[in-house]
Amino acid sequence: MRIVLGVTGGIAAYKATAIIRQLTAAGHSVQVIATQNALRFIGATTLEALSHHAVDIDLYTDVADVKHVQLGQNADLIIVAPATASFLARYAAGIADDLLGNTLLATKAPVLVAPAMHTEMWQHASTAANVATLRARGVAVLDPAVGRLTGEDSGPGRLPEAQEIISAAFELVRPQDLAGHSLLISAGGTQEAIDPVRFIGNKSSGKQGLAIARAAKARGARVCLIGANIADFSAEFDEFVPVSTAAELQAAVDQRLATVDVLVMAAAVSDYRVSEVSETKLKRSEIGDEIALHLVANPDILKGAVTRVAAEMLSTLTVGFAAETAGNQHQLLRLAELKLAAKKCDIIVANDVTGGEVFGQDTNSVIVVSRSGASDYVEGTKDRVADRLIDFIAASLNT
Repeated sequence: MRIVLGVTGGIAAYKATAIIRQLTAAGHSVQVIATQNALRFIGATTLEALSHHAVDIDLYTDVADVKHVQLGQNADLIIVAPATASFLARYAAGIADDLLGNTLLATKAPVLVAPAMHTEMWQHASTAANVATLRARGVAVLDPAVGRLTGEDSGPGRLPEAQEIISAAFELVRPQDLAGHSLLISAGGTQEAIDPVRFIGNKSSGKQGLAIARAAKARGARVCLIGANIADFSAEFDEFVPVSTAAELQAAVDQRLATVDVLVMAAAVSDYRVSEVSETKLKRSEIGDEIALHLVANPDILKGAVTRVAAEMLSTLTVGFAAETAGNQHQLLRLAELKLAAKKCDIIVANDVTGGEVFGQDTNSVIVVSRSGASDYVEGTKDRVADRLIDFIAASLNT
């Protein structure tokens, strides 16, 4: 997307760097428009280095290009962060005597404004009236966070974190192409008990599966999230099902498979479980320095779901995940294709977990391969990976 980021003159202007970093890392083109007062707090050089675009605050250069209109006309989304009380007043009054003001009046793109100021200023009647005016005109105004402000002050007025601002902004532009569809998504990692205090597990944090669930919800889907040993996200989704073991995950999938349009198996499922779980804690003082555990295979939940979809002629789209130690992109693609053929699902998402760097992190690199022959390599934040996978899912549902 072509995103304009307006930065106004408050102490929180330095936080704009985090917004720029995340947007550019996700592959978006970011044009920063800083006010003169903003440049008192953060240098144009920093903004240019992060955005890879020149920062120009002057209305009267490049006049032949009509930039004061073109920037707004060409934008897909505009974010103003931080937005000062002065900016809110000027925007509400329609004052356009700088480049940012002109751009905002010339655009038809969605606009998100993230105010940041002292509590007294945020709660002042004039600010409240200006915010109400902007919201009535269709401008999204994100309430400030509560926390430490400049000096010893604390209260509402703090600029929200970059990810919260970006997520709120993207809510304004996401297509609702999954409206009317239901998705069953698993996330996290299963755990198989050895005794009452120990288990066999894996390093999955559930972040990628959770990002997919949020992306699907944002695009209009009804989402049931099966969470394997992750926090309760009942407030975010239509249904949240907590599970621990592979057997519990399989039961949750089996119960709902016939009622959903898409199954996304993002959870990391333990391939094996202990054949006999001890009812009491295994004590080293009694066992000694060595212990032998007899492991048996867990059911292949994805393969079983695919088999059932075919047998019962369900219309459910099936999406599998494969964590591989590939070493390079070419090998990862080959492993993804083999996994797709073996599981017979509709889409496979393969990521390279060599060295374990992916687990618990906010970034990922994956290859998405579908039975239609389409494939794509996606690298960046897990939110970006989730959005691209949802693109694949939406395209498959539409065809």
